[in-house]
Formats: sequence, structure tokens, C-alpha cells
Amino acid sequence: MSKPAHFNCHSLMAMMLGAGALLYADLPMAAPLPVIITVDAAANRHPISPLIYGLNFGTAEILRDLRVPINRSGGNAASAYNWRVDAHNTGQDWFFESLPTDPKDIYQYNDRFAALTRDGHALPMLTIPMIGRVARLDKDGKPLVSFSVNRYGKQQSVDAHGLSDAGNGIAPDGTPIRNDPDDASLLDDPQSQQERVRQLMRGSGSAGSDGVHYYLMDNEPSLWQLNHRDMHPIGAHASEVANKVIAYSHAVKAADPRARVVAPEEWGWTGYRFSGFDQQYFAAHGQGNPPDRENETRGMDYVPWLLTQWKQAGRPVDVFSLHFYPQGGEFKENQNAATAETPAIELARNRSTRDLWDTSYKDPTWINSVVALIPLMRRWVDSYYYAGTPIALTEYSWGGDTTMNGATAQADVLGIFGREGLDIATRWGTLNRDMPVYKAIKLYRNYDGQGSGFGTTSIADTQPDPDRVSSFAAVRDHDRVMTIVVINKQLDQPADATIAINNFDVTQGKAQTWQLMDNALSRLHDTDYASGQLHLTLPPKTVTLLVLHGAGRQ
Repeated sequence: MSKPAHFNCHSLMAMMLGAGALLYADLPMAAPLPVIITVDAAANRHPISPLIYGLNFGTAEILRDLRVPINRSGGNAASAYNWRVDAHNTGQDWFFESLPTDPKDIYQYNDRFAALTRDGHALPMLTIPMIGRVARLDKDGKPLVSFSVNRYGKQQSVDAHGLSDAGNGIAPDGTPIRNDPDDASLLDDPQSQQERVRQLMRGSGSAGSDGVHYYLMDNEPSLWQLNHRDMHPIGAHASEVANKVIAYSHAVKAADPRARVVAPEEWGWTGYRFSGFDQQYFAAHGQGNPPDRENETRGMDYVPWLLTQWKQAGRPVDVFSLHFYPQGGEFKENQNAATAETPAIELARNRSTRDLWDTSYKDPTWINSVVALIPLMRRWVDSYYYAGTPIALTEYSWGGDTTMNGATAQADVLGIFGREGLDIATRWGTLNRDMPVYKAIKLYRNYDGQGSGFGTTSIADTQPDPDRVSSFAAVRDHDRVMTIVVINKQLDQPADATIAINNFDVTQGKAQTWQLMDNALSRLHDTDYASGQLHLTLPPKTVTLLVLHGAGRQ
């Protein structure tokens, strides 16, 4: 899933001086970029939700090490999870195979996942299938396939490494095969999922530490006709998704009065605007008058229209959730290809985090529009649902997991989440301790291995060009410590940073300095600060954390 690091041919040699500056060997590189950062402990203060530091499918060990507060079980396979026999269907991701869930597999969907999440001191988020069918096994509990080669004939590809009878459902001439959905799935309904939740409530996997239970309403329903065309070959109408969320929410809440329902879990820019039925119409007919927009949503974008329907139904949804991945090649499912990382991709990754917040940034990809996703989500819930409803990104990734560029992007994203007031975020993709992106998260959550992390109250932090050097500041409420994260995103240029700190009671002293560089997270010599200012030189592709002890003014 990860891509190898792309390093400049001139590796950086540095050592820390007592004053906090870095002395470089005489190497041919660009002169340091001067950067002035201003921090004001009295301005723009607001709480940072701890739930923005969530993961998908984190192990108990990783959850504890990164102090992850919330852990999601979702993705395509969760749409067809059968809790009665502990089986799932892989869908388009892997030849539409219905398989028993491996108890040792990190991709768990039920009580085992809830139990391991609680063992990691985090809250579980479980996906409730709404597609209307779930995986079926044979009478002996063995796998079944949706597009059998023996039954439907030769197909463009088959599972050469597993179930050889499993085809991809595409005939040699490119025609999609229409299968019998009963081949590898069976009908499911809200009552079945209600019984599942009741079972969870009775079992050991029922509750998080604070008794709050998060249930996600399926996964990317406007893509069912692609990811699960063996079960739902016709794209879902807007009304189908709206009504199903209401029905399944009522079922879940009847079984768990403390349930917090999360929806609509849509996939990206097109999925925010058009239903699955309309997306399928575009694929078949090109541009035109999409039927659902004309007949059901009456000209409204799909997701805002869903919110209006749910508001009319009371309050079936407690958390408004979307998914987002940058579209310029920054994120790729196969992250192992060395060709995936180029300077152009890395520069795009540096810029594209603006999609999360910048109302003046027009996405240059096929999106070709201003996204400003977090302000957009807040505006949608405030305008079309209930003001103040929590907003969540339950799938996101900027890719580059094994690169320092990926790490600087991950650090940037976490800082943006806190500054912009996102309520919940769970990063997609499995992690291990060797990844730079893992260490970028650790810098925010457990930089010293003793549970110390970035501040809990965001404060004002301004810098001139966040595409090259970004920074974020916050105060830790429990010990009145100021934390500042400074990210030099540049590929091959150091940065000389001057940080001016206002309205912080202690104007001189030493700041603990932690830095992620060349995939090593380490503590450097303390950085001196005096008269409310500190200076440091940042190597390219680094994330630096400054910890200043003192009492920030209220």
C-alpha cells in the first residue's frame, strides 16, 4: 500500500546548535527560505476535538502507541458483512468473493473489532450494511463467488491466486455480466441489523469507554453499482439512500439508545453532487439531464438534499460524514510502485491540502472547482440540517505512506483538522511503525513516548506560504504548555523560520524541540527564545514540534 521514499540526491547533514539553529555541511542546495510565523495565544481560540486523530482498522498496539481515540471498521467489504456467519464479500476489489472473515485479519467487522478497539483504549465505529444483501457461504461454510466462470463463462480476469472459479464479472468483449445475486449473497433488512446491534449490546464488544457507540450507514452508497454490482447493479436513487438511512437509523437506535448514527459516507466530489443512479446515467449517456437531479432532488446537489430529507424525518443522523482523497495522483491504492512518487506528485501533495480549507483555492484536477471541504460541510449542516451537527471525514489519505513528503502532508492535514474545527477524522490505510506517516501522527499524539501531545486548544498561527512552510499552534489545557508544529514541505530547500509569540506569559526560556527528519523522530537540543521570538532552520521535508512551558493568557 505504500510507496518508497523519493529523496533529493544531496542528502542533508545537520547538527543542532544550542540556540536551536541547524548548521549544514557545504552542500550545493538552495539558500534557506526566510519565513516569518506569528502566533497569538489570545486569538482564534477554540477546542480541538481529540477525535480528529482516528484511524481505520488500527490494531490495539497501534491505537495505544498513537493514543488513537476512535477506530473505524468500514470500506467496501463492510457493505456486505453478514454478522450471522461472520462473512463478507470482497466486491469489485477482489473478484466479488464471499469469504469467511479470518479471525487474525485486521479487517474485522463485529464484536472482535469492538473488543480490540477497546483494548486499544479507543471508540469503535462499526459499519451497518444498507445495500439490502449480505455475503452468503455454502452449507459447509465455504466461500462462494458472484461471477462463476463455470456458470457464466470466460471472463477478462480471474482470481489466479485463490478461487480460480471467481471471475471479475466482465465478459471478454467488455460486456458486464448480469449474475444471479443469490449466487453469493442473501437478502438483509433493518430488522436483521437491529438484531445484530442487540447482540453486540449483550456481548463483550458492546461499548466504548464513554458508552458512546458510532454506527456508520454503509459505505459510499453512490458507488454500489460499481463496487457491488453483483448485488446492486442499478445505481441507488437519491430517495433510496435517504429512506434507507432513516429506516436503518431507527432500527439501530431502537437497539442501542446511545447510538450515534454517521452518514452518508459518500466517496468524493461527484458523490457529493450526484446520486449513484445519476452517476450511472452519466457513464452510459455522457452529460445531459441526470434523472434524479431533475425528478428527485429538484436541482439540488445530492448530499445537501439528503440532509433536507433527514431533517424532515426528525434527527436520524448524528454525525455528517464524507470521504475525501486528493485527485492529482497523490493517493494511489498500490503505493509500492516506485514510479508513483515524482517531484510533480510531491508538489501537488503539498498544495492539495488546501482542498480542506482554502475558499480561494480552485482544485486543478478534474474537480476544477473550489472545494474548501471543511467549511463546505459546516455550511451544509448549518443550512440544510441542524446547526452545529458534528462533521467527520471517515476516510481520507494523502498517500506517500513511506515517504517524508507523505509525512509532511499528514502533519499538515492533522494541523488543518484542528485549526478548522473538524469533529472526527479516521485515516484510511493500514499503518506500521516504520512508516514516516506513522511518525507524523506520533509527533502530534505521543512524541515523547510518555503520552505527551499537541495542544488541545487551537490558537492563531499565521505564515506567508503554507504550500512551502505551514505551521499550527495550540495550548495544552492541562499543563498550560504551548505547542507549535512547523512543517517544511519543500523538497530540497531549508527554511529559516522566525516565530513571534504574542500573549504568552513567558517571553523567554527554552523550547523543547522534537523533529521528524529522514524517517527518524528524535529530540533535538532545546531552542532558545527571548523577547517572545525564536529562530530555527528547518531542513527540507521535516516536521518540527516546539514545546514551550508557561501559562498562556485566557
